[in-house]
Amino acid sequence: MRAWVIVRRVLIALAGCAALSFVTALVFAACVDAGLFRGAVIRFVSIRAGRPIEVAGALHVHLLARHPDIRADRVTIDNPPWVPAGQMAQVEKISLVMDVPWFDRRFGIVSLSMQSATLHLMRNVSGYANWQSRNPDAPPDDEKLPILRSLSIPDAQVTLDDQRRHLQFEGIVSTDGGNGTDPHLTIKGKGELNGHAGSFEVSADPLTAASHRIPYHFSFGERSSGSKLEGQGVLPKPFDFNIVDASFEATGADLRDLYFLTGVTLINSGTYQLSGKILRRGNLTRFLDLAAKTGQSDVRGSVDVQVSSGRPQLKVALESKCLRMADFGLHAAGRDPQSGAPPLILSNAMFNPPTLRLGDADIRYRAGQLLVGRVTLSDVAAKGTLNQGVLIVAPLTAVMLAGKLRAHARLDARTDEPKAQVDADITGMQLAQIGSQAQRIPAATGRAEVRLAITGVGRSVHQVASSANGTITATMQQGTARDSLAEMTGVDLRGLGLMVTKSQKEIPLRCAEAQFEARDGILTAKRLFADTQSVLITGSGRIHFDTEALDLAISGHPKSLRLFRFQAPVLLKGTLSNPVVEVQAHHLKFVDPGTAKDADCATVEVPSAPPPQ
Repeated sequence: MRAWVIVRRVLIALAGCAALSFVTALVFAACVDAGLFRGAVIRFVSIRAGRPIEVAGALHVHLLARHPDIRADRVTIDNPPWVPAGQMAQVEKISLVMDVPWFDRRFGIVSLSMQSATLHLMRNVSGYANWQSRNPDAPPDDEKLPILRSLSIPDAQVTLDDQRRHLQFEGIVSTDGGNGTDPHLTIKGKGELNGHAGSFEVSADPLTAASHRIPYHFSFGERSSGSKLEGQGVLPKPFDFNIVDASFEATGADLRDLYFLTGVTLINSGTYQLSGKILRRGNLTRFLDLAAKTGQSDVRGSVDVQVSSGRPQLKVALESKCLRMADFGLHAAGRDPQSGAPPLILSNAMFNPPTLRLGDADIRYRAGQLLVGRVTLSDVAAKGTLNQGVLIVAPLTAVMLAGKLRAHARLDARTDEPKAQVDADITGMQLAQIGSQAQRIPAATGRAEVRLAITGVGRSVHQVASSANGTITATMQQGTARDSLAEMTGVDLRGLGLMVTKSQKEIPLRCAEAQFEARDGILTAKRLFADTQSVLITGSGRIHFDTEALDLAISGHPKSLRLFRFQAPVLLKGTLSNPVVEVQAHHLKFVDPGTAKDADCATVEVPSAPPPQ
C-alpha cells in the first residue's frame, strides 16, 4: 500500500513539474514575443548556427504560433571557427519562418528571405568553407538537415574565393524558389568569373515537394569567354552534396577558356566539344565517359580524384584514335601573336606549372596515331607519375617510320620555370618511309638508329627545345640512295642529266652519320656525312629551335671523273615545316677528277640506348 502511495506522489510531482515547465515555456515565449530577452535569443541562434551573429536593427520573434517566425534588420553573420575570422554576410532584412516538430513531422524551415544581402563566401584548399553548417573535422553526423521549403534572395552582392575549385567570382546572384508562379528553385548570377565576364543559371525541383527519401534533380548552365557549359544531375540523398551524379557538355572556341567556368586549367586549342559524367562519393570524385574533340584530335577516358588525404590523388586513364599536335597551342586557338608566321612543328601549347603542384597522379595514355608536324607516331603508349610537382614519363613507346621509339622524360615543375629532361632512342627506323607516299622510289632506303639526350627549360615543347642542351645522333649501316639526288649534291652535269631524265636508279649507300650538339636551343652539326657508291656527301650548319629555321649546307664530293661541276654547296633553308633548297654556284670546274675516298664506316657506331628509369 505504501508503494502505491509513493507512486501516486511521484506522478503528481511529475505532473506538477510538467505543468510548471509548460507554463514557464508559455511565459518565456510570451516575453520573447513582447520583445524581451533579445540578447538571449540572439545568443541561442548564434550557438545553433555555429557562428557569431549580430543584429543591429529591430528584432521581432513570434514563438506562440504553429509556424514561429523571426524577423531581423541589419544582421551581420561572421565566419565559423574552422576558417579565418571575417564576415560571411551582411543582410539588411532577414525573415525566417519555421515549422515546429510534432508527432508526425520534424523541425523544418517554411521559408527564408533576405533583402539587400552581401555575401562573402570562401573555401580553402583543404575544403574548409564558411558556408558549411558544421565543422568538417567533427565526427560524421547522420542527422539530416531540415529542408527549406521556400527561399528568396534577390540581387545579392556575392564574392566567392574558392581555392579548392580555383574559382573567383564577384557579381550579382538572385535565388528564388517557391514564392513566384514557377515553383522550381532557380539561381541566376552574372558578374566576373575568374577574371572574365560570365553568367550562370541553376534550375532544380520545387522545394515544396523535396524529400529526404526522393532524389532531387537539377540542371545548370554557364557561359563565359565564348565557352558554354551545360548539364543536369541528381542528389540521390537530398540534400547531401557529398553524393552527386551529373552529366555535362561543353563547347567553345578554345579549351583553355573552360578555366573561366570551372577553374580547371587546360591547354589552348581550336573549337572544341567536351562531354562526360561526374560521380561524387564523399572524398572521391570520378569523371567518367570523358570525350573531347578538337580539329582532327580526340581524347576519351576517365579521371578519378581522391582527396581523403588532404592532397588530391588523381588516377588518369585516357586514349585517342588520333592526336594532332597542330590542334593545340596559341596558333590553333587563333591567339598567336605571330599569327602570320607558319605553324610550328614543335607545339607551343603551354601548361600551367602551379597546376602540376596541386596534387599527385598516376597517368596512363594510349593513342592510335600521334601527329607531330609531318611525322606520324603510331601505337603510342605512355605511363607517368606525378609526385610533388615532378612528372616522370617512363616509358613512352611508339612506332615511328616502322622503327621502335622508346623514351623517358622528366619534368620538374616545382618552380615556375620547369626543367625538362628527355632521353630517347629509335631502333630500326626505315628511311624508305620518309617523304611522300606518291613517290615510287624513295630518296633513300636503309635502317637508321637515333639517340637523343636533351635538357631544357620551359612550359611547352617549343620552349624546352628553344633552350635545349644535349646531343642528337643518327647513324645507319648499308642501304641505297637515289643516284640523281646523290649526284645533284655535287651540282654537276651528270647529276643534272639524271634529274632531267627523272632517273629512278638506285646506288648503294655504304653508311651515314649525323651528330648534332644542342646549346641554348641551337643545334650545330658536329659530324654530318653520307657515303654512297659514287659520291661522298658532307654537311655543316645549324638548326635554330626558337624559330625552327634551317641553315644547313650540303656538299657532294665525287669519287670519279665529273664534267662541268660547280664547286658550291646545296643550301637547305626555310623552316622545319617548310624547307627550301637553294644552290649558290660561284665557281665552275670543267673537269673534276673525283678524288673523294670512301668513308671509314667502321667508325660509325650505333648510339647506345637510354638508361632504364
